[in-house]
Amino acid sequence: MKKMTGLVIFDLDGTLLNTIEDLGTACNHALRMCGCPERNMEEYNMLVGRGIYNLFIGALPEGMKTKEMALRMKEHFIPYYDAHKCDMTRPYPGIPELLEKIGEAGIRMGIASNKYQDGTEKLVRHFFGKHDFVRILGQREGQPIKPDPEIVYEIMSCAGIRDKGEIIYTGDSDVDMQTGNNASVRTVGVTWGFRSRQELEACSPWRLADNAGELARIIGV
Repeated sequence: MKKMTGLVIFDLDGTLLNTIEDLGTACNHALRMCGCPERNMEEYNMLVGRGIYNLFIGALPEGMKTKEMALRMKEHFIPYYDAHKCDMTRPYPGIPELLEKIGEAGIRMGIASNKYQDGTEKLVRHFFGKHDFVRILGQREGQPIKPDPEIVYEIMSCAGIRDKGEIIYTGDSDVDMQTGNNASVRTVGVTWGFRSRQELEACSPWRLADNAGELARIIGV
């Protein structure tokens, strides 16, 4: 008998929202303020997704990839991104309708992102504030980032769901596929985000979705 879905946990950047241009622009601003060369926007598809410190280390030039430089980058990045995070960012096609269907079906939802917590909360509230998410979790001090599965377990606990068979975790990168697999929940890769289908397939996800309609069918709404 097919297990009913009780909770869908979404990655944010590259899954629900196309944030790449605003992220790249903010990171280039921070690089410029630190006297470093900017990156081509296309490079950010591979640089994002592992938390802001890893983003900064990846974007910094060779010989400058230090903790001190990453902290300097953060000082410039956070205020700039906070002011410009919605300039070009938009939901992917069909995502607002998908969230409506999930809510109407009585399936609970959560957000598990490697974006810093304040930025995660602000973006979700701005674009999806009408929806009731069990928890909206991003990168937090003292907490492991994805692909550690703890973020999935925390959302499951808040939802009061113990059966992993009722959970779907979905995201657009190898980090997301590893997160879902590490948590032993059904893991769905979405191909419209920042990474390639090949990267997702290499992590052996439970399913792949090429658009929001396919994801809706996989979820069962």
